[in-house]
Amino acid sequence: MTAAAPERTGLPPLGRVYLTRAGVELKEFFRQRESVVFTLVFPVILLLGLGAVLDYDLGAGVDFPQYFMAGVITAGIVGSSLQNMAIHIAGERSDGTLKSLRGTPMPASAYFVGKVVQVLAVAVATIVLLLLVGVLVYGIDLPSGADWLTFAWVSVLGAAACTLLGIVVSTLARNGRSASATVTPIALVLEFISGVFMPFDQVPAWLQDVAAVFPVKWLAQGLRSVFLPDALAAREPAGSWELGTVALVLGLWCVAGLVLCALTFRWQDREG
Repeated sequence: MTAAAPERTGLPPLGRVYLTRAGVELKEFFRQRESVVFTLVFPVILLLGLGAVLDYDLGAGVDFPQYFMAGVITAGIVGSSLQNMAIHIAGERSDGTLKSLRGTPMPASAYFVGKVVQVLAVAVATIVLLLLVGVLVYGIDLPSGADWLTFAWVSVLGAAACTLLGIVVSTLARNGRSASATVTPIALVLEFISGVFMPFDQVPAWLQDVAAVFPVKWLAQGLRSVFLPDALAAREPAGSWELGTVALVLGLWCVAGLVLCALTFRWQDREG
């Protein structure tokens, strides 16, 4: 008798593994009603609430809702990337999900690819929803021509940088229970000092310098360039939109974020 052929135990092609993991991440996210409501609806509430209360002229014919559009989209991207990413990873680390995944044949890269795809999908949904509300409720002027390309690369680079920062920040939480209390203040402080909720020139100069270290400030500045007239670029610290610097800093944060993730990521909670 001839010996039976050994069973194939190899993984499917890497691309299929990535797609499968991305599908799992999307399903898990949209099954969590609280996360969906907070991530998608909270920025809309901010736009409706602050847009109605702070309805004043900022110059060059720009009212507050038009100015705030860049800020609220930044808040939506930060919420779906840095904030949610850090909280969810801390939760999965605490409940043993990460430890279990680490013990499977699935490559670790598939887990992170799945997270990035989920963030990008949620960020796109958030942006579309905000643009619809902005146009229908406040008559927001949308970008035109090449501004759409700027809008796209700033959003993608900013989401990538904030996602990696979120993975790094997730290690600061001791466990899943403390994750929200640890991560949310960090996200809010970065948003406030980055001019997300107010004109950036109203932020104290020393806080502007602190904000310039992190990607949130550059994401907001890049988005302001597509929603505001060039006349308002004079209110930026350098007197211009500095799109080259925006691309450079966000790109550097993507590289630095990868290095920091490799150095700090943990698959289990800290003991003690």
